Amino acid sequence: MTTNSTVLITGASSGIGATYAERFARRGHDLVLVARDKARLDALASRLHEDSGVAVEVRQADLTEPADLAALETRLRDDARIGILINNAGMAQSGGFAQQTAESIQRLITLNTTALTRLAAAVAPRFVQSGAGSIVNIGSVVGFAPEFGMSIYGATKAFVLFLSQGLNLELSPKGVYVQAVLPAATRTEIWERAGIDVNTLTDVMEVGELVDAALVGFDRRELVTIPPLHVAGRWDALDGARQGLLSDIRQAHAAERYRPQA
Repeated sequence: MTTNSTVLITGASSGIGATYAERFARRGHDLVLVARDKARLDALASRLHEDSGVAVEVRQADLTEPADLAALETRLRDDARIGILINNAGMAQSGGFAQQTAESIQRLITLNTTALTRLAAAVAPRFVQSGAGSIVNIGSVVGFAPEFGMSIYGATKAFVLFLSQGLNLELSPKGVYVQAVLPAATRTEIWERAGIDVNTLTDVMEVGELVDAALVGFDRRELVTIPPLHVAGRWDALDGARQGLLSDIRQAHAAERYRPQA
């Protein structure tokens, strides 16, 4: 990665995506901002160009639409200036599992997992070929907390974490950095769009603090960054226990407790 790499950010019209855009503009990076709301993208692009002097391109796209997603994949494959992908676009879930419709399930999974994966897959070969590049995937702590009751949303974010860890193992030896950022509740419009009043939630982080913390992890080349986690050893212990489990599950026979009793 070079300091003047262009940064492509999805879900960039507000919240986490817009704040990433502000922070990278201050660092002198040109930007490609992607979202559905072109008017807001245009306003943000104008302000960032005026404040920081960087080039800002706007691309209106709905990543649940096949044609829009395919066009963005082409851009990521072909534009050698893009050296950082911020996979931020996503949506939340309101209501329990039994209240979800087939359409809402499909849209949520498509945006949170399929689009994110396809964009990473589009850019990864070029990054590997050049031996440099960064992919930042925005997940959530809900991905390892089924107790929070957002089963489908949490499952998509568990996918994001697993994918990021797997991509790190595959791509980091070839010079590609992959970071998973796992926010807890953050003050963004994702709640309103899901029909949830953010003011009813407790311990909500401001978006600027979230992104600034995520960028500290980015600069340190952390593989998993959890901005609200004060005791880093808790994640280390969880990941260590997971890795310890691997040796126990590589067995040719069922555990004694699962064997039929005579």
